[in-house]
Amino acid sequence: MFTGIVEEIGTVTQIRHGPHSAILTIAAETVLKTTKIGDSIAVNGICLTVTDLSDTSFSADVMHETLNRSALSRLGTGSHVNLERAMAANGRFGGHIVSGHIDGTGCIAATCRDDNAVWYTVET
Repeated sequence: MFTGIVEEIGTVTQIRHGPHSAILTIAAETVLKTTKIGDSIAVNGICLTVTDLSDTSFSADVMHETLNRSALSRLGTGSHVNLERAMAANGRFGGHIVSGHIDGTGCIAATCRDDNAVWYTVET
């Protein structure tokens, strides 16, 4: 589970495409602290499992269904992504509880600025 609070902005450093899948490598700092292989990191709100780890980056497999149902398929080398580690059950959540798993996709039908906010109308 995640809180929905972005911890840092990472940068996609490599994308290795399979026939219907991909492996993303993302440069980061904050989310790498205490992270181990097998941990979950939300990438643009999508729960991914860390499959490889270095001092400056992590990699995660992205399955066919995730590519079909999320915007991860539109990422390229150099893309910036929002990153958040899974929440610890023994601490302050600081946001709200979200699963990070995709239920479907929508299309942005309209946007409207409202002072310092933007309202999005999404058709599903």
